[in-house]
Amino acid sequence: MRQNRLAWLDALRGYAAVVVAAFHLSPVILGSATHLQIYRVFDLGKYAVLLFFLVSGYVIPMSLERHGSLRRFWVGRLCRIYPAYLATILLAAGLTAAGLFRLPDQLRTETTASVLAHATMLQDLLGVRGIVRPFWTLSFEMLFYLLVAGLFAWRLHRFSGWWAGGLTLVAVLGGSRLPDALAGGTGAARTIVAAVVAVVVAGVVWAYQSSRSGLVRLAGGVSLGLIFLAMANGHATRWVTSGSSAQAMLMLAVMFAGTVVYRAEHRQIGRSAAILALGVVLAGVAVHPWQGGGWCAIAVAGTFAVMFALRHRSMPGVLSWLGTVSYSLYLLHLLVLAVVTRLTSDKPLILLGFTVGTLVSAWACHRWVERPGQRLAKIFIATHGETTRTGSIGKQRESV
Repeated sequence: MRQNRLAWLDALRGYAAVVVAAFHLSPVILGSATHLQIYRVFDLGKYAVLLFFLVSGYVIPMSLERHGSLRRFWVGRLCRIYPAYLATILLAAGLTAAGLFRLPDQLRTETTASVLAHATMLQDLLGVRGIVRPFWTLSFEMLFYLLVAGLFAWRLHRFSGWWAGGLTLVAVLGGSRLPDALAGGTGAARTIVAAVVAVVVAGVVWAYQSSRSGLVRLAGGVSLGLIFLAMANGHATRWVTSGSSAQAMLMLAVMFAGTVVYRAEHRQIGRSAAILALGVVLAGVAVHPWQGGGWCAIAVAGTFAVMFALRHRSMPGVLSWLGTVSYSLYLLHLLVLAVVTRLTSDKPLILLGFTVGTLVSAWACHRWVERPGQRLAKIFIATHGETTRTGSIGKQRESV
C-alpha cells in the first residue's frame, strides 16, 4: 500500500514540524539567554528545516512521476500549497487588525515588492520578509519545484547527483565571493525584480499547461535560469533568513540530496555516484559557517538515515498524524504563539495554550483548507486530458 510506503516520510515531517515549533517556543519558556546558549551550539531550527528540505527533495520527483506530466504536477502543487498559505496570510491580517499580531514593517514601506514577492512565494530570495517568518522556507521549496520542472522539461532529471554536488561546490568554492544582493539591494530594485519574477513565474506555469512542446521546453529553460536568485541574490536584505547566496545554494543542494536518495533507492543512479554526491553535500553543509554546522549536518544525515532504514516498518500514529497536518502546523504555529503570549505571561499556560492551539488550528486548516484544495486538484486532473509530449510521460511512463 502506498500509504505504508510513505508513512516514514509523514513521521519525519511530523517530527521536523514539532522541532521547529519547539525551537520558536524555546525563548519564551526557557528565556532568551538559555535559548541563545543552545542555539550557539546547535541550531535546532536549521536542523528541522534541512530535514524538511531532504524530505521535499525525496518526495517531489515521486510526485512528478505519479502525475506523469508537468501540467498535472503544477496543478497538484499549487492546489496543495497555496490554500493554506493564503489562509495564513488572511489570518495574520485579521490578527493584526485585532492587535494580536504585527505584520512586517516592510509590507508598509515596500508594499508592491512585498505583495508581488508573496504572490510567487519567492519572497526570501527577493529580499522581502515573509508576513509570517516561516514563509522563508517556501521560497526554496518553490525554486526547487521550478528547477525540477525545468530539468524534467529538458529530460535532464536523472542528473540529480550532479546538481547536488555542483550546487555544493559552487557554494563552498564561491563562498563570500558570490554576490548576495545583485538584484535586490535597494527598494526600487526589489520592486522591479519582484515584478519581473512574478511575470516570469506566471508565464512558466502557464506554459507548462500548454500542449506545445517547444513552449514547454522554453519554460523549462527559463525555470532553470531562476537559479540566479539563489546564486546571486541569496541575502538581498537583512530581513531575510538566508545568510548568504552560498547558504542559499547549500539549502538547494540539500533538497537535491533528497532526490539523490530517491534515485539511488530506485536504481536510477549508481550507488557509488549517489554516495559521492551525498558525501559532497554533507561535507559542504558541515564546513559552512552557520551555527553548529558540523553537528547539524551529522544530525540531519543521521536522522534521515535512521528513518530511511525504518521505512518498511509501522510508524507511531501520532507522528503520522503530525506529518499529515505538518504544513498547516508549520505555517500557523507562530501566529498561535503571538496570540497566546499576548493573552498571558504565565509560562505553563503559554505552553498549554501554544500546544493545544497549534494542534487544533493545524487540524482545522488541514481539514477545511488543505483537503478541499487537494480535492480541487484531483477534479481538475481528472477532467483535463494530456496532449503535451514534452510535458507528459505518456504511455512510456518514463521514470523521474
